[in-house]
Amino acid sequence: MPSIELLTTFALASLLLSLSPGPSNLYIMARSLSQGRNAGMAAAGGLAIGSLIYVLATALGLAAIFKYSPVAYTALKLAGAAYLVYLGIQTLRNKSPDTNARVQVEPWSAAKIFRQSVVVELTNPKTALFFLAFLPQFVRPDAGAVTSQLLVLGLVYALIALCCDLLVACLSDKLGDWLAHHASFPYWQDRISGTLLLGLGIFIAADELKND
Repeated sequence: MPSIELLTTFALASLLLSLSPGPSNLYIMARSLSQGRNAGMAAAGGLAIGSLIYVLATALGLAAIFKYSPVAYTALKLAGAAYLVYLGIQTLRNKSPDTNARVQVEPWSAAKIFRQSVVVELTNPKTALFFLAFLPQFVRPDAGAVTSQLLVLGLVYALIALCCDLLVACLSDKLGDWLAHHASFPYWQDRISGTLLLGLGIFIAADELKND
């Protein structure tokens, strides 16, 4: 099992990243604004199921890589660190989303929104890359079974992301109006998240290279 200190660091990083403005948040907000809170919650639930499927697939795959080729696992961690650096740079360069633009979506039933949200999450290649880059960085071989650690970390991330998405769904009207009057908020969210990703990637790469 990951240590309390590691879980705390991971949870804080996950919370900050989940709260950052992004496609999923805007999608849930659009659904909530167009069809109400229940539609937004259905979208959040579908995205969460998609994330859980990725968690399971990622945990089993990474555990197999670690078991049969520790060198390949180290290479994957370095590649993941490089990807986190890339994400950090891209996030820092992002333009703030236009919170005054209310996205219009086709009215659907809650069940259809839920199913579509699962598909949206599963067909997003950035989600797969993020799990491959993010989760391995917090695994410690001396802390127990790699599979268990990956599952725990993945579940923590999915739970935090779900809570943040449900918050967006419940407060979408107020949140949308608030963001419209605080145009600098998305800008600083991107700056903080980008700096976190960039710093995390650099630290992990340096730590891996030092240990090698």
